[in-house]
Amino acid sequence: MPENTKPENPRKIKSWAEEDRPREKIMLKGRTSVSDAELLAILIRAGTPDMSALDLAKVIMASVGNINELAKLNYKDFMKYKGIGKAKAISIVAALELGRRRSDIRPVAKRKIDSSEAVYQEMRQYLLDKPNEEFWILLLNRANEVVRAVLISAGGVSGTSVDIKLVFKLAVENLASSIILVHNHPSGQLVPSRYDKILTMQIKEAGRILDVPVLDHMIFTDSGFYSFKDSGEM
Repeated sequence: MPENTKPENPRKIKSWAEEDRPREKIMLKGRTSVSDAELLAILIRAGTPDMSALDLAKVIMASVGNINELAKLNYKDFMKYKGIGKAKAISIVAALELGRRRSDIRPVAKRKIDSSEAVYQEMRQYLLDKPNEEFWILLLNRANEVVRAVLISAGGVSGTSVDIKLVFKLAVENLASSIILVHNHPSGQLVPSRYDKILTMQIKEAGRILDVPVLDHMIFTDSGFYSFKDSGEM
């Protein structure tokens, strides 16, 4: 062994098998695969010359009993443990506070799309008073509830281009069961153009092949809307 080379401390996390390191364990097996102590070790990041971050986390968890008691500690309490400085202590407190706030928030009820009027009301927040044309998709789950609305492209006052591959890439990534197409006409014109009709059929056919049905295509204006479905064109 070279004279100035120190053997790696086997208790340091970096020397463990990858699947046993907390951070790598989350990447390989998912966040539910790690223990409370391992989660705390990730926040601690580095231990002391005598203890790994996980050893230190285990000491802290053993002293408090569970994460409910852990969350009651303030940053000064954490600083009483050797190896926990002010920055680490505040990071831990901040992480625990985020968890507490999340538990206080009630999930927002998902909005169900059961008509073209519901589509129009959903899209008002995105398209009302827009001076340029934009193309959006509404991603829906199996219950026709809104997963999210996504802007696909923005153009000038008279048109915008649409990448069909991007439409379905986003649908697949968000596990959408179906989609609704929406674009606005800043001019207020509610008659679909020849391009609107061709694009609708192209996207509808792509959705059929990919098993992601296109339920409607809406032309949005500030004073009303045109639904391809309601007009018998879908």
